[in-house]
Amino acid sequence: MDWTIWSGLLLTLLPGAESRMGLPAIIYSVLKEGGSIWPWFFLVVILNSLLVLVIFFFLEFIHHRLEGWKLYHKTAGRFIEKHKKTAEKVQEKMHNLGYIALALFVAIPFTGTGAYTATTVAWILGLSKRKSFIAISIGVFFASLITLYITLFALGLIN
Repeated sequence: MDWTIWSGLLLTLLPGAESRMGLPAIIYSVLKEGGSIWPWFFLVVILNSLLVLVIFFFLEFIHHRLEGWKLYHKTAGRFIEKHKKTAEKVQEKMHNLGYIALALFVAIPFTGTGAYTATTVAWILGLSKRKSFIAISIGVFFASLITLYITLFALGLIN
């Protein structure tokens, strides 16, 4: 397996990058080797969706124990504080659209609208973990699909 695929999988797990950066790296490498992109596409979607469970677990059981550490509070504390504003915006939309708002938030493939942010927002708002997981996973799928088509277009493989 090419190192580009490994780096793409790693990017898929990183905040800010997620499938938006990991998927194009993997697609480029797979197409260069002449393989099928679909197994990799679904692997990236699954990995990015499973992050939701990991992040919820972290926020529920580990976050509070680490809050007393200065370094943690300066980094993760700032991340969570920053996303409280995003949570307020999403909460306004949720009155009208419900969990669809969370899915749409993630489905826009911009940095800062991925699984990390959406899960943190859902946790801050005290939303149902099960419903949030489903909504965020749907959003991840559509964001990855949009990223796939943009990548294929950029590579000149579709018009």
